[in-house]
Amino acid sequence: MGKDKSEKKERRRSEVSEKITESIEVVEDIEMEVAEVAKVEKKRKTEREEVIIPLEDLSPIAHPLAQKKLLKKLHKTIKKASKSRQVKRGVKEVVKGIRKGEKGLLVLAADITPIDIISHLPVLSEDAGIPYVFVTSKEELGHASATKRPTSCVMVCPDQKKKTKKKEGEEDKVEDYRELYEECCREVGKLDQKILI
Repeated sequence: MGKDKSEKKERRRSEVSEKITESIEVVEDIEMEVAEVAKVEKKRKTEREEVIIPLEDLSPIAHPLAQKKLLKKLHKTIKKASKSRQVKRGVKEVVKGIRKGEKGLLVLAADITPIDIISHLPVLSEDAGIPYVFVTSKEELGHASATKRPTSCVMVCPDQKKKTKKKEGEEDKVEDYRELYEECCREVGKLDQKILI
């Protein structure tokens, strides 16, 4: 009799443990599905919608204005430069960099109001021999420069010397960014020439 009771107890324990493991597996499956849904939602949040601004809202001094193809290249260049910490954001930093004699590419937002905030920057950059270009949206410019806030102006300075820890393979990223930067500078130079002629 004692063996029959112990066998029944062991069967119950094994049945209970099987049920517990099955329920744990079901919970893990549900958690995985929830995690996949969360990843999808995060991707949707990180994808920015294109901001469309009517030409009437842009500044009258916004010349040369980057078109769609050049705009994508500029945003890509700014993103890569901000990762390597070779970007100056905001009017104060940009003016300080220009006065110190740093060279780079100046990108200004055309939807800044009042325009007096950045109206002196094209003059300063022309005197210093720095190419500049306007983009339509300050929000997109801020997003490209790795900040959550809208940014009125950004200066990409590839020769800026900042102390950053370099890892193996980081040199290749800098070279890719340099080529993209040079290409953007050439295209911005062509835009300036088109306006002058």
